[in-house]
Amino acid sequence: MSTSRIDIFKQMLVNDPINSSILFGLAKEYEKAGQTPEMIETLERYLAIADDEGNAYGMLARAYEQTDQRDKAKETYQRGINAATLHGHPSMAEEYRVTLTEF
Repeated sequence: MSTSRIDIFKQMLVNDPINSSILFGLAKEYEKAGQTPEMIETLERYLAIADDEGNAYGMLARAYEQTDQRDKAKETYQRGINAATLHGHPSMAEEYRVTLTEF
């Protein structure tokens, strides 16, 4: 039986539970697999330890939207705007601003 990419990332986290790169990779795999609750949990863990430049905030906000958590989505988009601005990504910040105006 082959091991899934999710299982590989989870095994890697056993040995290095606060590795932000592994957490982000796992979140992307959950996103591909449509496992939104797991993706949310993993991105929350990731953002608690990583200096993300904005991308993960957008991923998390969209996941909150998919699970009808609009208030959390709005808050997360705002955090993404702040992070993207701080790291010099004005187009990402603007994308999140536009999304917020559509709420």
